[in-house]
Amino acid sequence: MAIWGIVPAAGLGKRMGASVPKQYLRINGKTVLQHSVERLGRVRALSGLVLVLHPDDETPMSADVPDILPVLIVRGGDERCHSVLNALDTLDSKSASDDWVLVHDAARPCLRPAEVDALVEAVGNHDVGGLLAAPVSDTLKRVNSRGEAVGTVDRSSLYRALTPQIFRFSILRRALQLAVEQGRVVTDDSAAVESLGFSPIVVPGSTDNIKITYESDLFLAELIMQHQISSGPQST
Repeated sequence: MAIWGIVPAAGLGKRMGASVPKQYLRINGKTVLQHSVERLGRVRALSGLVLVLHPDDETPMSADVPDILPVLIVRGGDERCHSVLNALDTLDSKSASDDWVLVHDAARPCLRPAEVDALVEAVGNHDVGGLLAAPVSDTLKRVNSRGEAVGTVDRSSLYRALTPQIFRFSILRRALQLAVEQGRVVTDDSAAVESLGFSPIVVPGSTDNIKITYESDLFLAELIMQHQISSGPQST
């Protein structure tokens, strides 16, 4: 059974306010995208990778991935969900309905490949799939329209969704097609799948699997990578 990795990297990263999209900003001499792709490429279970780039993106792309791992380049759409759907359309002739597709944010360069292995093992023969997620540790407040705290939310069953997220090919494609048809913009693939009534498995992931959103995140990612290297190969 095939497992295809998809990395949507067609976003412009407007919140970052940088002159280039955030996936092309550099950490330790490599772009954020290179780090993300290379870490995903170390997952031995993958059958291939699909990189989804902006239609106007002419940035040369090189990454240290195994030579035996096919890498396809696909043009992205207006939103992330369109980009992932474009990748799935490209894989249609290469995939069976029950094959796996594993989607990872281009802006998460600190991914631990061992956690992807754990995710793949956890979903096993599950009918739907699953995602990495981290338990919420902060106290959460419910706030009214006047900006006043009116209650404390029970966080015992709350998790922050991370990536990768892995789903059966046909289920994710159907979920995203329906979202596009209904005009819903989904920024989380699991949310699209859940909207069909499915319940993906939640697999604990590390809090250091951060998403680069603001400039300060670059410095934090560099520190995380240094710590991961010092902790041994299982962390990188």
